[in-house]
Amino acid sequence: MVVGLAVLWPGGAPAHERTGVGFDRQSQQATVTKVVKLSCTSVNASGGSPTGEAPAAGGSAADGSAAKEDGDCKKATIRVDTGQDKGRTFTEIVQPDQSRQLHEGEKVVVAYEPSAPRNLQYSVTDVNRRIPMTVLAGIFAVVVVLVGRIRGVMALVALAISFLILNFFILPAILQGSNPLIVAVVGASAIMLIALYMCHGLSARTSVAVLGTLISLVLIGVLGSVFIGWAALTGNTDDNTGLIHGLYPHIDMSGLLLAGVIIGSLGVLDDVTVTQTSAVWELHEANPSMGWRGLYRAGIRIGRDHIASVVNTLVLAYAGAALPLLLLFSIAQSSVGTVANSELVAEEIVRTLVGSIGLVASVPVTTALAALVVAADRPGQDAPMGAGAGPGNGSAAVAPAGAQSGTAAGQPRTGRGRRRKR
Repeated sequence: MVVGLAVLWPGGAPAHERTGVGFDRQSQQATVTKVVKLSCTSVNASGGSPTGEAPAAGGSAADGSAAKEDGDCKKATIRVDTGQDKGRTFTEIVQPDQSRQLHEGEKVVVAYEPSAPRNLQYSVTDVNRRIPMTVLAGIFAVVVVLVGRIRGVMALVALAISFLILNFFILPAILQGSNPLIVAVVGASAIMLIALYMCHGLSARTSVAVLGTLISLVLIGVLGSVFIGWAALTGNTDDNTGLIHGLYPHIDMSGLLLAGVIIGSLGVLDDVTVTQTSAVWELHEANPSMGWRGLYRAGIRIGRDHIASVVNTLVLAYAGAALPLLLLFSIAQSSVGTVANSELVAEEIVRTLVGSIGLVASVPVTTALAALVVAADRPGQDAPMGAGAGPGNGSAAVAPAGAQSGTAAGQPRTGRGRRRKR
């Protein structure tokens, strides 16, 4: 992993000419200073802007997004707060049927196009959400620390390191032209090692979880590579991937898709492998006489419950992310076969199934490794031969003989007492 990081470490993302499309455009922070109402009839009569400024954010009546003639439009004055044009103002017309309505005092993001005419250089593209997002992140951090205490603090540190690896290694290395699959495997391995050892400590238990996660990641990589190629998935299915391909045509988009599958599966894999390893260790603490077969059988029963919930969680997570797309197919009244065969949905199906196979496989693999490591401390012992433990029984050892005889003798004594009372 260290060698991979050293060899693939990028010198920074290569520069390119801005296209002015999507995220690849200059932007500045701005504030809506004034909003006044005016008749949409006058707006339409003047070609979308009675002041001659930029048309409405998100479209104007002049370009076919017909506003109601008798509705009230708004003219918003926006002040640029950052950049070389700080303090400059411009106006935009907001139609009543637009999804984004501007309000006085609202913080917004504006796009800047220097080659456009002066009165059309700026336009509102989004709302500035930094304050609510920062507050939500703060609440999340407080909750994690209050509940997890020192482990919660270490988890937040590991999360920060994961973002650093993603931003300073994985993304720039892919943009430089390195193989996305190799970059994803090396980066995911680094994230996994740092996160697991930092949160759970240097121990045999953590090492077993690491090994189980690595084996499952390799399986996911192999299956993903085979089925992405077999299903002829290009990875270039929307505006964002199309823009990436246009700016950096040397990037293997199908490899980028596979890299996403590996990184997306890593978080859930960590949860499964750590849980299974902890379950085996706790079973051993409850019944030290159990050998590796008994530990494996008891651990795998716990794992089956975990499999059912995790697979369902993964499928619902992908379905939730693709919900708008699924709604479009539903509106078009397309058959299930047609929907599943489209590349947009096929990508999500392959992503979900490959990740789920890796998750399911991680349970027996990690459980077997954990059972072998625990049993290695007590050579010659095994579950079927353990005193008081039947084959595959994960329950605690049989209670002492005195406790049994006391319980058995208690019932006759209770009966004799009742007879004496009568």
